[in-house]
Amino acid sequence: MVLDPQRWLELRRFRGLLESGAMSLSEIARETGLDRKTVRKYLSAPGPATPPRRSPSGRSRARVIDEFAPVVDSMLRAEILMKAAVIHERLANEYGFSGNYQRTKLYVQEARPRIAEELGITPKELAGMHRRFEVVPGAQAQVDWGYEGKILAHMGIPRVYSFHMTLSYSRDPFCCFTTSQDLQTFFDCHRRAFVHFGGAPMTIVYDRTKTVVRRHVAPGEAVPLHPEAVGFAGHYDFDIDVLAAYRPTGKGRVERQVLIVRDHVLSGRSFSSIEEMDAAFSAWVPQRRAQIHKTHREVIGERAARDHAALKPLPPTPYLVAERQLRHVGKDCLVAFDGNLYSVPARRVRPRQLVEIRATKSQVTLHATVAPAGVSTLLATHLRAVGRGARVVDETHWDGLPTGKGRRTTTGDMPLQPRHEPPPGREAGPLQALLNRAAAAQVEVGRRPLSVYDELTGTRPFTTHRATKESS
Repeated sequence: MVLDPQRWLELRRFRGLLESGAMSLSEIARETGLDRKTVRKYLSAPGPATPPRRSPSGRSRARVIDEFAPVVDSMLRAEILMKAAVIHERLANEYGFSGNYQRTKLYVQEARPRIAEELGITPKELAGMHRRFEVVPGAQAQVDWGYEGKILAHMGIPRVYSFHMTLSYSRDPFCCFTTSQDLQTFFDCHRRAFVHFGGAPMTIVYDRTKTVVRRHVAPGEAVPLHPEAVGFAGHYDFDIDVLAAYRPTGKGRVERQVLIVRDHVLSGRSFSSIEEMDAAFSAWVPQRRAQIHKTHREVIGERAARDHAALKPLPPTPYLVAERQLRHVGKDCLVAFDGNLYSVPARRVRPRQLVEIRATKSQVTLHATVAPAGVSTLLATHLRAVGRGARVVDETHWDGLPTGKGRRTTTGDMPLQPRHEPPPGREAGPLQALLNRAAAAQVEVGRRPLSVYDELTGTRPFTTHRATKESS
């Protein structure tokens, strides 16, 4: 880009600030509205500041985009948020523009605020526009889910999800595939990501997922965090950064990574298991780290080495996330959880008592909400049942309860009549069933008046109002 003399004179005023360290190239670029590379070209070059070269006629060299500037301005007046990529595509297809996309983008960055001011649009109304930010090594990671659909439907797995964590400084990626998005799976993927990177970042950015946020609140109010998310973050010593509602640009690095993994790892391939998908991502990571990122213009692997070195070390023991719920104890000393029943000791509970369930992926523990001093709140520990409809019972929990062995199962003085079994080798058919029904219908049933029951109970005979009136 060749500056005209007036723009060059404005830029030259910042050279002293750059040399003294008071302002950086990026800050000067934002202040002047120029590209960072242009600022570096004219201010970082050794020797005295010299004006830009001119054409033999003495005029500044014209840019190719200048000829199409009125067209670009008209597009921005029609849609102020139109992307530079769309503008460049239309210029090339409809107007024969031969310049590159970079020139178009620089001009759009310069023209958009000017056109917005002409249209009377305030900065708040420029929705979708944001300032790019950078962080220091080890400072931040971003987390997001991806839905990969029925990629393993032929193996009987209806849905597959991809978990992504991206280090913001280097864009170094981590991905693993799961069949669930529950609490235990979510933070188990975190532990795998920390091992992959060799440490934990200082901050992790999330959207308002239910595994991090307990409930949604109005804008400006404090976001209530899930207690297990708070415990997990405290164990690994990182801060939770929850984005405001409808702010997808806040974690654009990881959202872009979801699409990159889908295109470069999954596209056009077939898999037979989750493990094969994880192995495909692990095989692709060296290729990704060898690339030069288009934003920071450095090799991702080299920048990732600095990122990894600044991460916090992992604690010696992992944090086991437990799903916590309150449930009532049934009269049979069983507690329902996740479609299954688990026993608790009868001597320590009462019917309808509330107990706390703490469930991991392999174990279920039941705790009393209130316990006497010096007594543990733990009531029972069971292996977590697989599927639904199971009864996980420790027989010792029912000690002291009636067994039911002395319970009478028949009443009356008449002995039970033996069943008439068909002779050996002869099964009862439809005809025999009809004959048995006919024989039962001929059994004489004794009848007695209702007055007999009135005498037995000592009550007066029941009469209707009409009968009483006629008797009077």
